[in-house]
Amino acid sequence: MIRHTACASLFVAVLALAAPLPALAADAPGKARVIFQVSDADPAKWNLALNNARNVQTDLGVTNAEIEIVAYGPGIGMLKADATVANRVLDAMAAGVKVVACENTMSNQKIKREDMIDKVGYVKAGVVELMQKQREGWAYIRP
Repeated sequence: MIRHTACASLFVAVLALAAPLPALAADAPGKARVIFQVSDADPAKWNLALNNARNVQTDLGVTNAEIEIVAYGPGIGMLKADATVANRVLDAMAAGVKVVACENTMSNQKIKREDMIDKVGYVKAGVVELMQKQREGWAYIRP
C-alpha cells in the first residue's frame, strides 16, 4: 500500500509541475511578436524581409502581430533615404512595422540620421536589440 501511495504521490507531483505550463501560455502577450535581422547589403534580402513582414500581417492580421526589422552592418545602407528599397521600407512602416537602425553601425560608417529614411527608429546596438527581443520571447528570423 505504501508503494502505491508513493507512486500516486509522484504522479500527482509530476502533474502539478506540468500544470503551470498552460498558465504561462495564458499570460503570454496576445500579439505574435517577431523580429527580423537584415545585415546584408542586398536589396533582395531586404525585399524578402519586407515580404515576410507583410505575410505575417496578412496571415495573422495587422493588429495581431508586432513586427520589428533591425538593420546593422552592411544592411544599414538599405535604410538610407536614397536606397533602392526606401519606398518599400516606408510602406512597411506605414503598415505598422517598426524599422530600426543600429547607431553603432551608423557611427562606424559615418552615416548621419539626416541620411536615413524619415521615421526610422534607432537602437544603440542592433545585436543587443536582437538579444533583448529574443529574451522577451520574440520570434527571430533572418531572411
